[in-house]
Amino acid sequence: MINKVLLLCTVLVLAGLASAKSYSITLFEPSVIAGTELKPGDYMLELKDEKVVIKKGKQACEAAVKVETADSKYSSTSVRYRNGDGKYHIQEIHLGGTNMKLVVNQN
Repeated sequence: MINKVLLLCTVLVLAGLASAKSYSITLFEPSVIAGTELKPGDYMLELKDEKVVIKKGKQACEAAVKVETADSKYSSTSVRYRNGDGKYHIQEIHLGGTNMKLVVNQN
């Protein structure tokens, strides 16, 4: 009985992990999201519900986002910035190949 419960828990955890969608993103400028500064480079972006996790190696940061739908698909992934203090703060991420726009919560 305990083995069945452990198996069920494992399946549920793996199903939850599988629901996160991953995308590649390239940052060309030092970028700030959720108070974390990311160096230029290639990152993996994981979207799960209303949160985004941006990872490169051991570095990872998490931010709350609002997922919006555009009228058409974006041809490539792009990042829109807000710049008021001399730093590039990520404001929006348009995911190439999808019609999803991630608007970063500025709390």
